[in-house]
Amino acid sequence: MGPFKLLIDGQLVDGDATMSVINPANEEVLAECPRASKAQLDKAVAAAKAAFPAWAARPIAERKAALNAMADAIQGDLANLARILTQEQGKPINDAMGEVFGCAAFFRYFASLDLPVKVIQDNEAGRVETRRRPLGVVGAIVPWNFPLILMAFKVPAALLAGNTVILKPAATTPLSTLRIAELVKELLPPGVLNVISDANDLGGAITAHPDIRKVSFTGSTETGKKVMAGAAEALKRVTLELGGNDAAIVLEGSDPKETAPKIFQGAFQNSGQVCIAIKRAYVHESIYDAMCD
Repeated sequence: MGPFKLLIDGQLVDGDATMSVINPANEEVLAECPRASKAQLDKAVAAAKAAFPAWAARPIAERKAALNAMADAIQGDLANLARILTQEQGKPINDAMGEVFGCAAFFRYFASLDLPVKVIQDNEAGRVETRRRPLGVVGAIVPWNFPLILMAFKVPAALLAGNTVILKPAATTPLSTLRIAELVKELLPPGVLNVISDANDLGGAITAHPDIRKVSFTGSTETGKKVMAGAAEALKRVTLELGGNDAAIVLEGSDPKETAPKIFQGAFQNSGQVCIAIKRAYVHESIYDAMCD
């Protein structure tokens, strides 16, 4: 398997160090993975900053075309990406294939969107418009439970808007993301997308980096607090998708035999490793015992 490389300024490069990725099924070493240093992170940010003006100036149609090309590359490697994802993350192969396909689908979805000019006022007093402008370099930090689909919630949206991206997958599941970096590196100008992997030691540097204008983080609430605190010094924009405490409510009159399997599936999809998994159920007392049974 591999070799796996970082993507910095359009080049596939070794990390300044390496780390082992463990197969959760047997706890054996699956592969050696590049581990980026702080210096490599700084180089990636510098490349993204340098690439930003030209990428932001490109017509949106060209950015859409790049996203569709990336979707084709991801879907074209479906079987291989799914195998890597299953081996590093542990989900069943059918679920992994669904995630890879969904990843490509979200790239295509964002490629279908526009950034229209909204007219707020147009009369004899004047004309006022709202225009969406890119921020600059965006840091995208992705968790381990759905490494590809959650990446696809962040990266194509940022690229469509004209931003450049520093993408950091989780330390336990970096391989499928690094494989995507290899697949798409020729489809974007150098520096537009940079992919680094770490041992959970560069997140703070990304959050606090003066040249990163926004951080999008998906992960635990505790880490989300640290991201927000790290971004506060520069009043940096943050988007946080954190753990939930989701409840199911089962009303009087519900059929326990029909409802209980749905509650179970809502709690244990992906072995319960879902941020919106059902954590607790409120059941009407008239059917409580039947639901438990």
